[in-house]
Amino acid sequence: MYQSYYGFTEMPFHITPDPKFLYLSETHQEALQHLKYGVTERKGFIVLVGEVGCGKTTLCRRFMNELDPKHYDTALILNPRVNETQMLRAILAELGETQVPNKKVDLTAQINQVLLQRIAAGREIVLIIDEAQNLSFEVFEQVRLLSNLETDKQKLLQIVLMGQPELKEKLAAEELRQLRQRILVHYELEPFDREEMEHYIQHRLTMAGGNGRPWFTKWAMRHIYKCSDGIPRVINNLCDKALLAAFVRDSDEVTYWDARRASRNIDTLTD
Repeated sequence: MYQSYYGFTEMPFHITPDPKFLYLSETHQEALQHLKYGVTERKGFIVLVGEVGCGKTTLCRRFMNELDPKHYDTALILNPRVNETQMLRAILAELGETQVPNKKVDLTAQINQVLLQRIAAGREIVLIIDEAQNLSFEVFEQVRLLSNLETDKQKLLQIVLMGQPELKEKLAAEELRQLRQRILVHYELEPFDREEMEHYIQHRLTMAGGNGRPWFTKWAMRHIYKCSDGIPRVINNLCDKALLAAFVRDSDEVTYWDARRASRNIDTLTD
């Protein structure tokens, strides 16, 4: 409703993981560098942990976009609630393989063959598993076994595990001690501080085509930060509803009262 009124080319506070809108705060920049370092240096296992809504998926898509497609093949698994066989089939499908066997042992053999062929052709393969805290111990073990695939000189597969803080707890389990020992790169994504949040909001307004209007007052920003704890997804929801409240008033100024109305609206939806 307010898009044309404020002159936006697109909605500024969608919650979809569009890399275009990624704001690289200090913690997001460091997380991106850890991902790049882990993959380029062939560290094997890389873990990225962050609270719900902190921007892990958006960061992951930015990371994938920055990998040279002439050199890297990627497999992104978004639904980790699968068994071992389903995981192996999903990896092959993500790598573009259309003819896959049904048995786990044959799937593993095909993955090994595919990886060897691609490595021989000068390519690197990166497996990214989002929401990895939902993996069962059995699938974790299957993923660990995949990490054993290697030539005399290098691992055949770089594996990135992304998840919520529960992922840390799961990896600490005794059942996963062998996998845990192989994690050489680990980073925990932090929420925005107050200043970063303000830059983030302005960044999204600008990327959406904003030209100085609307603007958020100091007290609106303060209230949004208090209610969001610096979590990008919550910030997006609050800003979207606060902009709608300002639009209803035909105002270019998003005030504390607009932000408060937005937070009450979200509280009502979550009660």
